[in-house]
Formats: sequence, structure tokens, C-alpha cells
Amino acid sequence: MTLSIIAAINQKRGIGYQNKLLYWLPNDLKRFKALTTGHTIIMGRHTFESLPKGALPNRRNVVLSRQELHFEGAECFHTLADALHTCKEDEEVFIIGGATLYTEALPLADRLYLTEVDDEQAPADAFFPEVSPELWKEKSRECHPTDEKHLYSYSFVDYERTQK
Repeated sequence: MTLSIIAAINQKRGIGYQNKLLYWLPNDLKRFKALTTGHTIIMGRHTFESLPKGALPNRRNVVLSRQELHFEGAECFHTLADALHTCKEDEEVFIIGGATLYTEALPLADRLYLTEVDDEQAPADAFFPEVSPELWKEKSRECHPTDEKHLYSYSFVDYERTQK
């Protein structure tokens, strides 16, 4: 199994504020959909609750919660380890948030798909963990300027783990 993390982060590693995304970047949302469709996505309860239409279509939605809860269109597990044990050996699994789950999954992850937003002003109360250059190597970077649909310039940056 390949464990991947996908997130949009700003220059201070901010990812969210009051259980909402910091940025509305249509191209980031398209990339997210293209990468995760057909795969298992694992998220925390708050992330699932923040999805405007509930479970994301054409993906196996997995929610982590310590409580015995039912999430329409999703499977629920108490721990990341329990969820990962149900994944196929040959599949790519995506961690999609939030901050606590990113921190827990980062030491296990093989790939990072980050959208790095050129902003540090947006208020944030949830943050992505630090990405150590000793453990992660940048594989590709695709830079995009601001335009009529994107108020901030941003880069799609893919990393691969160099060592565990």
C-alpha cells in the first residue's frame, strides 16, 4: 500500500480556520478530485463534517472517530491503524485531514501532494506538521500565478519520502 497525504497549506503551514479550508482554489479542488477519485480517502470526523455534501463520490470514504458514530456514505474506524488494515496491498490511500490526522500519518506516509499557497496573512487555527527536508525530497513543482479565479499564487508540490 502507498500512503499519501494531500493538503493545501500556506506559508505558515496553516490549513484551516474554524473547521473550514483557508482558501478556495478551483484548480486545487480539481487536482484533489483527479488524484483521489477511485481511491480510499481517510479523514477525521471534523473533516468529514466540514464536507458540504457529505461523503465524496467515487471514493471509499473512511472516517476516524473515537465515538461510535454513523457517517452516511462512509466507514468508521477508531484508529488509523484499524483503517489501514482494511486497505488493499496494491492501492494508494489518501489522508485528507485534519491537522491531528496529518500529524499522526506523516511518519507513515510515502508521498505528499501539497498545494503551497503564497500567503501568510489568513487566520488559521489548524496547521500541517513540519516537513523535514532530511526525510522528504521534492519530486515536482508546478507554479501558478494569480488569476480571476485564484486570489493567491500557488504551487502544486509533490514530495517522496527518502527514508523512514
